[in-house]
Amino acid sequence: MESRNFHVVAETGIHARPATLLVQAASKFSSDITLSYEGKDVNLKSIMGVMSLGVGQGADVTISASGEDEADAITAIEDTMKKEGLSD
Repeated sequence: MESRNFHVVAETGIHARPATLLVQAASKFSSDITLSYEGKDVNLKSIMGVMSLGVGQGADVTISASGEDEADAITAIEDTMKKEGLSD
C-alpha cells in the first residue's frame, strides 16, 4: 500500500472542479484509492464520496492506494493536486 499526506492550500478547498479532476485521475488506475479526512474514508473514484467530505482550505488529507499500480496512481494524483494548486 502506498500513501501520501497532503495539506490543502486552495482557497476553495476540494470543491466540484478539482474533485472531478481527482476522480478522473484516480479512475485511470485499477488500484483501490481512498481519500481520508477527519476520520472518514471515501473512494477517490466516487465524486459524491469526495464532495461529501467537504474538504476546505487548510485541511490535511491522506490519499492511499492499494493494488498493482498503486505507486503510479499515487504519483498521478500527487501531480494533479500540485497542478491544480490544491496542495504545495
